[in-house]
Amino acid sequence: MDSQQVFQTLKNTLVEQFELDPAKITPQARLQEDLDLDSIDAVDMIIKLQEITGQKVRPEDFKEVRTVGDVQRIIEKLLATQAAPA
Repeated sequence: MDSQQVFQTLKNTLVEQFELDPAKITPQARLQEDLDLDSIDAVDMIIKLQEITGQKVRPEDFKEVRTVGDVQRIIEKLLATQAAPA
C-alpha cells in the first residue's frame, strides 16, 4: 500500500467510523481540535488500525499523535514492519 492508499483508507475509516465530513480530513487536520475526536474515539481508532494493518498498535505509539498525518505515519510504519522479513 503506498502513501496515498494509506491516506485514502484512513480517510474512509474516519468517515465511516466517526461520521466525519470527508472534506475536513487532511493530513494536517488535528484529531481533537479539528475533527472533535476524544480519547474514547482514539481507542476505537487503535482497534480499527489493528484491523487494517493486522499488527498490534502499542498505546505508546499513539501518545504523540495529534494529526491525521501522524496516524498515517503509524499505519505506514506498521505496514513496513509487516512487510519486513522476520
